[in-house]
Amino acid sequence: MYAIVEIAGQQFKVVKDQKVFVHRLQTEEGKQVAFDNVLLIGDGDTITVGAPAIDGAQVGAKVLKHLKGDKVIVFKKKRRKGYRKKNGHRQSLTEIVIESIAASGAKKAAKAENEGAKKAAKAENEGAKKAAKAENEGAKKAAKAENEGAKKAEKPNAEEAAPVKEAKKAAAKPAVKKDVEVSENLVTRAEHRAEEAHIEINIDKILHSIGTALKADADDLKLINGIGPVYEVKLNELGIYTFEQISKLKAADREGLSAIDGITREKIEAEEWVKQAKALLKNKQ
Repeated sequence: MYAIVEIAGQQFKVVKDQKVFVHRLQTEEGKQVAFDNVLLIGDGDTITVGAPAIDGAQVGAKVLKHLKGDKVIVFKKKRRKGYRKKNGHRQSLTEIVIESIAASGAKKAAKAENEGAKKAAKAENEGAKKAAKAENEGAKKAAKAENEGAKKAEKPNAEEAAPVKEAKKAAAKPAVKKDVEVSENLVTRAEHRAEEAHIEINIDKILHSIGTALKADADDLKLINGIGPVYEVKLNELGIYTFEQISKLKAADREGLSAIDGITREKIEAEEWVKQAKALLKNKQ
């Protein structure tokens, strides 16, 4: 009986009591080792071929010793370049002796190996879940603390602006309600786009600083040098439509817009977007 088996990435034709030199195995000397990846078994005129391996087949062996193979000289040269390099290499090998060839009987070993792999995978998944849970809890606490700080900072401003809001509400209630709804929609849409593009930008803060505008009142932002059709679309999606909004960009707002791909604070300041917007706004009036 003979078998063709894959051992350490190589295929060997083996018979019982045959000694074979294979790539270095991790098994200690004198220990038994089994190989389940049996590709073919021949027993007289009966030949069994796997697809690709034979289910249940196994080749048992014993590790005799670990050693190194003969030295191989590797010489490299590039003519007319003065390049010569000579290296020697000795492959790490393991000598094994084939003790048994079985057409079946490897199921128990495979089952035990699979159970061990499942336990290891389960333990790894549990560890990953615990780590992810701890990370999410930390992120939630940080976000909660940040929101509380933002609310405390915005509360005085809200109290100061209350009389003004009441007066505006009494003067033009329907128009204010409509504008607020449109502004909220613009902010929500801009934040949604920023979230999809993984852009860390506070749209609400920027629009609160420069004011909101309707799409119907949009100016041709391409008249500003440095803003092309692509940047105009990106700014419109964030709710920035007019020269007046561009002219009110402060340093913090420019830093916030620098989170958009292709737009940087240096670009805005070097090309003088604010100055150009003020000039265009003046000409428009």
